[in-house]
Amino acid sequence: MRSSSSLAVFALIVILTTLPVQPARAGGGLLGIDHRLHYDNSGIWKRSNQTTLVYGAIATVGIGAIALGDQSKLGDTFWRSVDALVVTGVATTAMKYTFQRERPSQTSDPNLFFQGSHAQSFPSGEVAAMSAAVTPFIVNYGGEHPAVYALALLPAYDAVARMKTRGHWQSDVLVGAAIGTGIGIWTARRKSSLLVGWLPGGFSVGYVHHFKP
Repeated sequence: MRSSSSLAVFALIVILTTLPVQPARAGGGLLGIDHRLHYDNSGIWKRSNQTTLVYGAIATVGIGAIALGDQSKLGDTFWRSVDALVVTGVATTAMKYTFQRERPSQTSDPNLFFQGSHAQSFPSGEVAAMSAAVTPFIVNYGGEHPAVYALALLPAYDAVARMKTRGHWQSDVLVGAAIGTGIGIWTARRKSSLLVGWLPGGFSVGYVHHFKP
């Protein structure tokens, strides 16, 4: 399990560290690697494609959890993914309002933290959410079905896309990925789903099973 979940972070780091840094500009920011990328809001990097991916992933996880319930391995994994999304959302939102970092679209200086509530670059909530959504599936199914490892490409794509549209710095997406992956591992390894445990009587029967003739 540990090796499969680590692959998600590894794939993201490989892609980010192979992006070219402009020689005339030294990296700065939190990890000393932050710099603006050439702005590109076209093709696969288009902002609308990013939002479609993120909201599509959230919808898929939510619908899957409700439809399948938590009695099967797949249904339980969907609920672990929901847990991870909720906890990650709370954590990253709190961090954004705490660190108040300006985005690359707002400044060329990656060292501007505590600039007011309008500045919410750190960490990347979308990359964190994508990492949180896929990690429970990688943890639970990666060993049996290696193709599931390909899910790690989704947060990796979103990370690069967010930088290309100047929504985030490199450290924003790396920390976001680490948060989402870490929380995803935690929810996947819990004895039971956090949210299911809070529901009256749990969520033992999903709609698919409820209406099955």
